[in-house]
Amino acid sequence: MNNHKFKAHPWHGISVGDSAPEVVTCFIEIVPTDTVKYEVDKETGYLSIDRPQKYSNIIPALYGFIPQTYSADRVAEVTNKALNRNDIEGDNDPVDICVLTEKDITHGDIIVKARPIGGFRLLDHNKADDKLIAVLENDAIYGSYKDINDVPCMVIDRLKHYFTTYKDLPGDQSPRCILTHTYGVDTAYEVIKRAIEDYDAEYRDK
Repeated sequence: MNNHKFKAHPWHGISVGDSAPEVVTCFIEIVPTDTVKYEVDKETGYLSIDRPQKYSNIIPALYGFIPQTYSADRVAEVTNKALNRNDIEGDNDPVDICVLTEKDITHGDIIVKARPIGGFRLLDHNKADDKLIAVLENDAIYGSYKDINDVPCMVIDRLKHYFTTYKDLPGDQSPRCILTHTYGVDTAYEVIKRAIEDYDAEYRDK
């Protein structure tokens, strides 16, 4: 059977890229114009509607994940060490990534090449849910950024606001997502390397 006749699963069938972690392949699920949060259905690989956005809180960058990564014990260890804890687990999802670009990209379900420059250490119900920050490779505006400290503060603040509020629901007594740290490019690389190892341990033989 010729496997090239079939669409690759965006999580399992697309390579992270030979230059990872410096340059990674990203599968983009949602873009800033979306008023619905889409995410890949893990079984079929097709985009599905996760939920409509209830408020005017939209993602301020391209948002998706790095294929063939997985947040499990090795990724969680980075967070546990940083917080001097031992009870945090991975969220058992591919590693999320935001890609900054000056281009108006109007829809998701696309693949882009990006350079990670840092990330947010996020806890979602006490699970490690890192949000990596990257720039589109060769982007005219953001392409020269090497570390998250190069990004304007207003852009970082918008991203922080989105990720600390996008899962909150009316009546919540406390925020679901807690942002504990902003980290630079070296830690982003470490998270990616560990997420690839977690993926290999969970899925490679399967």
